[in-house]
Amino acid sequence: MTDLTTHQASRNRLLIALALTCTFMIIQVVGAYYANSLAVLADAGHLFVHNSSLLIALIASSVAIKLAKTYNDGYKKAEYTGGLFNGLLYLSIAAIILLEGGERLGHHAQGHDLNVNAFAMSSIAAVGFLFHGASAWVLYKGRKDSINVYAVFLHSFFDLLSTVSTFVAGVLIHLTNWQVIDIVSSMLISVFVLFTGVKVIYACIQGLTEKAQMLPAVEKLEQLLLSTEHVESVHNITVTMLDNQLTVGAHIVLKHHCTIEMHDEACRLEVERALMNTYAVKQCVLQIESHDCPDH
Repeated sequence: MTDLTTHQASRNRLLIALALTCTFMIIQVVGAYYANSLAVLADAGHLFVHNSSLLIALIASSVAIKLAKTYNDGYKKAEYTGGLFNGLLYLSIAAIILLEGGERLGHHAQGHDLNVNAFAMSSIAAVGFLFHGASAWVLYKGRKDSINVYAVFLHSFFDLLSTVSTFVAGVLIHLTNWQVIDIVSSMLISVFVLFTGVKVIYACIQGLTEKAQMLPAVEKLEQLLLSTEHVESVHNITVTMLDNQLTVGAHIVLKHHCTIEMHDEACRLEVERALMNTYAVKQCVLQIESHDCPDH
């Protein structure tokens, strides 16, 4: 699978995940109001940030496809930038949840009843488990191909775990009436968000600090090859980086007299020498063709 195909597939996975999470976000916002639960409210706000991060990932993925045509690993730079924004959003939502949790703990210590609807809380969490499970499954297969898909997969997997935590918290509140469990659950969620955000930010900063490698334009390579003695025409030119070395591939059609004299190997060496002297190309994949058979 080529880089462009891989990143188009990544973008499709992100679109599916976005549709799933947006649908559940609407359900969760309404449910958070009726449940009066900080854990559900935190999940609702977190899901809003999650959807924002998905949009950032989609934009980065679209830019990545364009950059991949000019820069080797240029798509990674675009995706690392999107992933960095995602990581910062993780930290922001974690801080908001912790602050809200601290405020509610203060109210609870003063004797205020939290009035958490445990049944609604657990029901919303159960529905969320299905939505986040589907989203995580869609993203799981593409997590190794894209830093953005990986970041959003972690986010979706965390959402899956948070629904389990919220469901258990709702059951415990129903059985014990210890409504402070709602606050503790939300703060535990925020700690995990904080850890994930730091991890993603670290990976993205490492990727962004790597030196980008610009590839020579295909048109310039074609001009160079055509200016080489004995070359009649050139087609199917490819240029990429393999193991940190510039690699050029091309189908070379030799002039008619070169085919008759059968000095194909000498012509190949001349082409390789021209690529080495001009662009420091150390690896070539050249297909030498006769003048009469340019399509072979």
